[in-house]
Amino acid sequence: MSTLGTIAVIAGVVVVLALVAIALIGARRKRLDSRREEAGELRQDAQRQGRLAERQRAEADERAARAKKAEAEAEEKAAQARRERALADQRASVAGRQERFARGRDEEARAVDPDVDDDAEDRQQAATNRSD
Repeated sequence: MSTLGTIAVIAGVVVVLALVAIALIGARRKRLDSRREEAGELRQDAQRQGRLAERQRAEADERAARAKKAEAEAEEKAAQARRERALADQRASVAGRQERFARGRDEEARAVDPDVDDDAEDRQQAATNRSD
């Protein structure tokens, strides 16, 4: 092989190596561009998901606030109901004492009244006890 042949072979090898290098660089760029595009899509998706999560968090916070307010209102109503029940019980107790006092005074009046018939009183007492 002559020198010219050797140079031609070497030049051919260099050209092939250059083409292979250019092809590898192009493929690498294409891979990198593809990965960049994928990363961009992932970032956009992450941003969408983040906005969705923020809206859901805001809605959850709002619902929690409404629930807390409703619980406070219910607790206040329950406290009011307990106060009303206590007042009703107290008034019922006072009424019971007044009724017992009135009956006692009525019995005392019957005992003192000379015009009251004891038998009529017993019949009236029995009728009163049956109606209670």
